[in-house]
Amino acid sequence: MFRRFATEIGGVSLLVTLLAAPLPMANARTRPHYGGTLRIETEADPWQKFASPVRRLVFEGLTRVDGSGTLRPALAIDWKSDSEDHRWRLQIRAGVHFHDSSALTAAAVAASLQESCSASCPWAAIHAVGNEVIFTSDAAMPNLPVLLAGDGFVIQHPSSNGGVDGTGPFQTAGFSNGVLTLKANVDHWAGRPFVDAIEVRTRRLLADQWTDLEAGRADIVEVPAERLRQAKQLHMIVLQSRPVELVALEVNSTGVLSSLNLRRAIGAAVDRGVLFNVIFQKQGEVTASLAPEWMTGYSFLFPTTRDLNKAHELRGGAAPSALTLAVDSSDSTLQLVSGRIALNLREAGFNVQVFSKGSRQQADLLLKMVPLDAGESGAAVESMQRAFEDRDSSNPPAKSATAEEQAQAMLHFEQEVVADARVIPLIYLPRGYAIGSRVRDMHLNLDASIDLADTSLEESK
Repeated sequence: MFRRFATEIGGVSLLVTLLAAPLPMANARTRPHYGGTLRIETEADPWQKFASPVRRLVFEGLTRVDGSGTLRPALAIDWKSDSEDHRWRLQIRAGVHFHDSSALTAAAVAASLQESCSASCPWAAIHAVGNEVIFTSDAAMPNLPVLLAGDGFVIQHPSSNGGVDGTGPFQTAGFSNGVLTLKANVDHWAGRPFVDAIEVRTRRLLADQWTDLEAGRADIVEVPAERLRQAKQLHMIVLQSRPVELVALEVNSTGVLSSLNLRRAIGAAVDRGVLFNVIFQKQGEVTASLAPEWMTGYSFLFPTTRDLNKAHELRGGAAPSALTLAVDSSDSTLQLVSGRIALNLREAGFNVQVFSKGSRQQADLLLKMVPLDAGESGAAVESMQRAFEDRDSSNPPAKSATAEEQAQAMLHFEQEVVADARVIPLIYLPRGYAIGSRVRDMHLNLDASIDLADTSLEESK
């Protein structure tokens, strides 16, 4: 087995530890065995950030957040801050190798992070000194260790075949006819996984995934939020995460919607309840905050009820030119959401035209689905700011002495961010997977990525 740690290293908010309960495991069994090929099907590109169920099996970060919300060591074994969080030093784990057998070094880590985060990074500068990676910034970086656990900061190394290698428990073995093959990394720093290999069928339609699962041709398939209820009614074995994907409107405040009142009118006009009840079949949570309720405990303080009268009042009789609403995805469900939002805004007196993502260079409103790529409230709000390119906002507050003081500081900070209405949060959605009967002990991490640390396959009878 791999990824076993006895103690926590690095600070994480007490509030998260108290609120985050462990996720359920699938088909627990006391005596797992080695061997077998696990079959996964997905609609996404297997290397797509955040959406891929296999990316985090090949690539690892410096830190990781487990299913209970605890920050754990990964490719870094220790981290310390200096100068009131303006400087961080992370010690790199010794004896780790990329899949091409080249050594993991602090220099390789720094080069990977400079390549993957060349702009709008949580740090201003990064460099390697001995076996440490040093992060510095003019602004405080209180959330850096948690942010480094995110999918956007995994460590990669250029391979000889023009691709990239990771250090994870599985490594690529080939790609043919839409099937990506991964094999167990027997030299993984924390021990090899139980499963010998993974076959990933990519670009697979959801209906075909479900058919293959029922026929025994697949072991893990996707279940989007709007289909979770249906999957359970069909008696599928479903693993469901907490709400970890935010559906929100990104508002272009430099054009037609430069007026704060017009931006706030849009937020008041949207009927989040219909999105939750009808389109997403009562899965997830309605929200007007950047971080979900289960993580912060204060999301309920942000009003989510539609107020059409207030929308008209804020608009003040102004008749702005036609607004353009685009969707940052080809997802059919988000297209339905955009249509409902356009209807809401027309009822509030706005003239709205809906375009596909590629139809406009810069829309007035952009509907996005953004994953929660952090395991603590402060880091979550900061990562959401970066995802929505909200670079003008003030920095998150420094860590406070107590969890209560930190929660109060984060609430005040988030209220300031949301009040500007350049981002209008709508709903947080869970992510789900259905698994076959031979899969044992599969877990979901806090960010809903698949954790195969203990997963094995039932022997054929």
